[in-house]
Amino acid sequence: MLLAHPWHEVSPGEKLPREFISVIEIPKGSSVKYELDKKTGLLKLDRILYSAVHYPANYGFIPQTLAEDDDPLDVLVLCQEEVRPLTLVASRVIGLMSMVDAGKRDHKIVAVAVDDPEFSDFHETSDLPAHKLRMLRRFFQDYKTLEKKAVEVEEFQPASVAEPIIVDALQRYHAEYKHIPRRVGI
Repeated sequence: MLLAHPWHEVSPGEKLPREFISVIEIPKGSSVKYELDKKTGLLKLDRILYSAVHYPANYGFIPQTLAEDDDPLDVLVLCQEEVRPLTLVASRVIGLMSMVDAGKRDHKIVAVAVDDPEFSDFHETSDLPAHKLRMLRRFFQDYKTLEKKAVEVEEFQPASVAEPIIVDALQRYHAEYKHIPRRVGI
């Protein structure tokens, strides 16, 4: 059986930048930090979170993107259920959460699972309950505290601010990895 590399061989979708495919690495509710091994395409255990917190949303990346931190572009996918790692989720951007982590800018696209009826009607982070936004932001402010690492989390931005970041990450990826063959339709 031939496995597709989730970063290089999975299509990011046809409705970019507003809608895209997300590859989930970490299910909502987990305190296990999985990360894509860029060479093999497998998931590796990065660490168990040091703090008594868990991911408040399904967490993953947009395939065929390269963010400013030299990783695939991160995405938080809001959905009422936890989604298993390496599941492909049709997603729609609703905003952006940017942070500075170890001195580097680290963008998190905030999206909803378009096939989840509880979240599919949201189009902007401002549509979400204020408490949900506070929980998302607080998680990223706190999750590295016991590792003695400082993280600065900025205010949420609208989808219109996130879309050019997605486009830039797609362009950066294609400039860097133009030699990698891609499968169509995955």
